[in-house]
Amino acid sequence: MDSTSSPPTVVALGENPVKLWGLTMGERVGRIARAASLVPSGTVPAGPAILSNAAHAWDPAWFRHIVSQPGMVLTLGGVPALAHGADAGQTARIAEAMTANAPLADTAGLTVVAFESGPTIENKQLRKRETPFLMALTPGSVRAIERASYFGAYKGVTDLLTKYLWPEWALVLTRICAKLHVTPNMVTAVGAAFCVIATVLFAYGHYWAGMATGLVFMVLDTVDGKLARCTITSSYWGNIFDHGMDLVHPPFWWWFWATGLAAWGLGYDSETFWLVQAAIQGGYVVQRVIEGVFMRQNGMMHIHVWRRFDSNFRLITARRNPNMVILFVAMVFSRPDLGLIAVAWWTVFSCLVHAVRLVQAWIVRARGGTITSWLSEA
Repeated sequence: MDSTSSPPTVVALGENPVKLWGLTMGERVGRIARAASLVPSGTVPAGPAILSNAAHAWDPAWFRHIVSQPGMVLTLGGVPALAHGADAGQTARIAEAMTANAPLADTAGLTVVAFESGPTIENKQLRKRETPFLMALTPGSVRAIERASYFGAYKGVTDLLTKYLWPEWALVLTRICAKLHVTPNMVTAVGAAFCVIATVLFAYGHYWAGMATGLVFMVLDTVDGKLARCTITSSYWGNIFDHGMDLVHPPFWWWFWATGLAAWGLGYDSETFWLVQAAIQGGYVVQRVIEGVFMRQNGMMHIHVWRRFDSNFRLITARRNPNMVILFVAMVFSRPDLGLIAVAWWTVFSCLVHAVRLVQAWIVRARGGTITSWLSEA
């Protein structure tokens, strides 16, 4: 498709009453099309078109890939599931096969890709190739497809709590929210309220209650993003709200945890207070700066996906969730003061690790090497 041609129309073909995340395939395809600045239509055009078979459900990554591949037809069991007709003739042939739920009678000029062959596409965020899901959408397959869709939205390298502790909890909540038509921004707003409540509780030394309230916020912080991706409702302002909360609130938690120590008779002297805050607050900023510099210098690749070590260290590096694990352990021994000091030391150590990795990346490039993600080799 040359630069002067019109963008393809997007059409969902066939009737399927089965819903995925509370959406019919027509609604889902329409949202995906609009998110890609394409126009959904209820009729097959006499020209280029992205065609989706309502009998199948697929990961949005397939849509993004096929938009750039005129003439490509992705099949499941020989039947076209998602395709890009480059002209009126291709569009008509593909539409006929999809409507009949049958294999293509004429594949001339088309690139037919069978899902069963394990085709891969590039995940630009993780710098690796993967095979996103494609399944027949039936009443019996909905839960499996939703699960694949949900975990497919777990992109990137994250901390140990987000990766291991609450994915299943968040999946249940995401399903409930989708069924009740709760929007991601509503979830973010409720989470923000819990975040503020946790901050106040920390300030008065109510650490157990604060951690319980904070836990609710941290789970909802996962739910809103997954709900947005699964229901195709991501928005610019929603992302700003969500990521803004993530960036802004941790320093307040660590500050008010320290002031709340007075209620336990464990308040720091002035020098200790400021040393702890300097280490935690300064380290928080320094880590973010190091990550930003690494991304700018290495094609926007995250430092956490450079080598396997970096991905493993991301599980425990001094971010909010691992820090809360440290504080939880300290609370088991009724020493919230020592817990925050431990967070301060862990933050300093994490900063040093990231600084060393940044310098090592500079050395690699200075010697003519390239910085690539280990995930692309996995």
